[in-house]
Amino acid sequence: MLLAVDVGNTQTHFGAYEGSELVEHWRLATVRESSADELGAALRNLVELRGIGLADLHTSIVSSTVPQLGPEWAAMAHRYLGHEMLIVGPGVRTGMALRYDNPREIGADRLVNAVAAYERFRRACIVVDFGTAITFDPVSAAGEYLGGIISPGVEVSMDALTSRAAKLPRIDLAPPRALIGKSTIEAIRSGVIYGFAGQVDGIVGRLLRELGEETATIATGGLAHHIVPFTETIDEIDELLTLEGLRLLWQRNSGV
Repeated sequence: MLLAVDVGNTQTHFGAYEGSELVEHWRLATVRESSADELGAALRNLVELRGIGLADLHTSIVSSTVPQLGPEWAAMAHRYLGHEMLIVGPGVRTGMALRYDNPREIGADRLVNAVAAYERFRRACIVVDFGTAITFDPVSAAGEYLGGIISPGVEVSMDALTSRAAKLPRIDLAPPRALIGKSTIEAIRSGVIYGFAGQVDGIVGRLLRELGEETATIATGGLAHHIVPFTETIDEIDELLTLEGLRLLWQRNSGV
């Protein structure tokens, strides 16, 4: 089995693949101070709940937006899985031309998402990833990574709002009952949901005018299902897109 690990700033999402089939996947909170031993213990505990042993994980790949955790996952794989883990970064074969001033600056997750989206659509496409930041990554019809747009994420913005405005409460992210809120909580929900939906539609709309209206749009990330239903420009949600991109990159770098 292949272990594919996507380390985000807030959550770590990982899955086990048998060939091209995702057998199971898990999420856990990202702890930046985690050691290789702690990651190994967490991995073992979660996969064994689904009847998978560490010995079943014969190869692995990781992308990380937290610089110190990539090497820790690699050390974990060396110690507990008995193989060298592929780390997404400079030198990894992507099969995609990178139209970026300094390709080393591209977030590993953004690159992985772009690879997975283009493999799916085989035409110009835009990936919107709802994570700690909201990222917009367009790919040309020729399969070139064109660059991107980064804005503050939903939870970051909500934290800033409640920390700076003493009388505003923290809220659960849920669909607003109406556009015009009849309570403070409903007013905040409306502002967050419709505000971010409007931002997404505004940015994606500009990208579509540049790339062409036939461009495919796809969203991923843990908060996508909260915002995308209120947008008009996103075609579909795939919360497993990054894992699929990791599988594709491992395949392109393993010769399988």
